[in-house]
Amino acid sequence: MARMGIRLRGLLGAMLGMAWVQACLSASVAPVAAENGMVVSAQHLATKVGVAVLREGGNAIDAAVAVGYALAVVYPAAGNLGGGGFMTLQLADGRNTFIDFREKAPLAAHRDMYLDREGRVIPGASTEGWGAVGVPGTVAGMEYARQRYGRLDRGRLIEPAIRLAEEGFELDAGDVEMLAFGAAGLRKDATSAAIFLRDGKAPEAGDRLVQKDLAATLRAIRAQGPAGFYAGPVSRAIVAASQAGKGFLAQADFDQYQVRERVPISCNYRGYLIVSAPPPSSGGVVLCEILNILEGYPLRDWGFRSARAVHHQIEAMRHAYADRNAFLGDPDFVRNPVAQLTDKAYAAQVRARISPTQAGDSRAIRPGPETREGSNTTHYSIVDRDGNIASVTYTLNEWFGARVMAPGTGVLMNNEMDDFTVKPGVPNAYGLVQGVANGIEPGKRPLSSMSPTIVSKEGKALMVLGTPGGSRIITAVLHTLINVIDYGMNIQEAVDAPRFHQQWLPETTAAEPWALSPDTVERLQAMGHRLTGRQPANHVAAILIGAPSLEGKPVGRNRFYGANDPRRHTGLALGW
Repeated sequence: MARMGIRLRGLLGAMLGMAWVQACLSASVAPVAAENGMVVSAQHLATKVGVAVLREGGNAIDAAVAVGYALAVVYPAAGNLGGGGFMTLQLADGRNTFIDFREKAPLAAHRDMYLDREGRVIPGASTEGWGAVGVPGTVAGMEYARQRYGRLDRGRLIEPAIRLAEEGFELDAGDVEMLAFGAAGLRKDATSAAIFLRDGKAPEAGDRLVQKDLAATLRAIRAQGPAGFYAGPVSRAIVAASQAGKGFLAQADFDQYQVRERVPISCNYRGYLIVSAPPPSSGGVVLCEILNILEGYPLRDWGFRSARAVHHQIEAMRHAYADRNAFLGDPDFVRNPVAQLTDKAYAAQVRARISPTQAGDSRAIRPGPETREGSNTTHYSIVDRDGNIASVTYTLNEWFGARVMAPGTGVLMNNEMDDFTVKPGVPNAYGLVQGVANGIEPGKRPLSSMSPTIVSKEGKALMVLGTPGGSRIITAVLHTLINVIDYGMNIQEAVDAPRFHQQWLPETTAAEPWALSPDTVERLQAMGHRLTGRQPANHVAAILIGAPSLEGKPVGRNRFYGANDPRRHTGLALGW
C-alpha cells in the first residue's frame, strides 16, 4: 500500500506538472522549419545576413563570421568588435573543437588594481570607463575561425556589416528599447552619445542608425585582416583614448593578443553527448556537473516544475556554482580540476549531500572534490546543409560594455575586467562571489559563464544552443536541455518555458513570472527555499535537428527547427 501511495503521488505530480506545462506554453508558436540550414540570432538583420551566406555556398562557420560582424553594427549592446567570446564547432565529419577569443587583462593589470589604500573595492572601477576595459579578441577570433574552417573570403563575409554601418538601418521597437536602456550610460561618453542618442535621448522606432566610423574600421579589417584592428590607426586611437581615460591598454596588448583553440568539455546525459565550453569559461564544466547530478533523479516521473523536481534542480545548481566560484579560472594560469568536477562519481557524492526535503545552506557548503590544486552578451546558433554547426557566444560583458568609444573608431569597448575576482568574497556585477583562481593577472582571461553548446546522440547532431545572461547563462541552457530531453517539449516550447536560477550566493533563487505554480512555491518555501521575483531576460537561440522535438516527426522535408527567444523582443530564426 505504501508503494502504491508513492506511485499515485508521483503520477499526480506528473499530471499536475503537465497541466502547468500546458498553461505556461499555450502561447508558444511552432518552431521555424527549414530544409537546408538555419540561423538564429538576437537581431533580424544579422540573421538574414547569415542565411544569405548559407544560400551562397558558405558553411556554418562562414555564416557565423558574417553574423558576428553584422551584430557589431545592428546589436551594439552586445554584438561587438571591442569584446570577445567563444565558438563551439562541430564539423561535417563529426569533429568538435572550441575557439577561445576571450578578452584578456592588459599587461599593466595587477591583483589589487580596483582596491583603495584600505583594500576596499572602489565602486564602479571595474565596470565603468576605460579602466574596466580588457584587451578585445573578437576580430582575431572571427578571422581565426574563417581561415581554418570557412570557405569564403573575408571581404564577402564582412561586406554586409560595412553596408549596414555605412548606409544605416531602420530601428524597430526592440532596437529602441535596447538603446533606451543604455542611454544613461552612453550619455557619459560624448563619442558614443553622438552616434547612438538624439539630443541625449534614445532614438525612436523608424529612425535610421548610421555608424560611419564603424564602417571605416570594418573596411580596415576587410583590407588588412586582424592587423586592421590590432595595428595602425584603430589600435592607436583605442590606446590613446584608454590612456587619456586612465585606462590600462597599451599597443603591446594588441600586439600580443592570441586566439586559443581548445578541446571542448563533453559529458553524457541520459545517452546524449553534451559538448560545451571549457575554461576559461565555466559553462561546460558547471553544465556537465549539474546534469551529472540530475541524471540520478527521475525528473520526468516527478513532473515538470513539481516541488520535488525543482528542489533537486536548485540544489544541483547550488553545489555546482559553489565549485565554479572556488576552483575555475584561465587554464593558462591555473590548474582546473575539470576531470574531478565532471566525474559521475563526484556527482553521486553531491547527491548524497542533498536532502530530499530541506533546502541547502549555501554558506555551509564546502565546494569541490578533494584536490591538490591550489549580462550582457549575445548568442547565435547556425547549422548548414552539410552538417557543420557553429554555436557562438560573444560579449561586451554588461549592456554596451564600459560605454566608452575611441573617437574615429565606432567601436564600443568591453568592461570585461569585472569578470575577474576583484576581491575574494566580494560579488561582481552578476552577484558572483569568486575565488583566487580567477584573480587578476597580466595577460589572463577572466572566467566566463558563456556556454555555446552542441548536443548529439550516437554520432548524430541533434541540437545547438546558447544564450547571453551573465551567470544565468548556464542555467538557461540547462533548462532548455532538460525541457527537450526530460520533458519532451519541442524546441520553441523549451526556449519559451519560464526559468529559475540559483548560483550558490546569494542564497535566494530567482524565478521568472509563471516559472513556479503557487502550490510549488508554498512547498519550496516550507523546505526552506528563499525565492525572489523577476530576473533579467536571457535570449536563448536554439536549433533542433531532425524534428521539432526529440520524439516528434519531421514536417515535410524540413530538417532544421529554429527557436528564437521572445524575451528580448528582438531576434529572428530563419532558414532556407
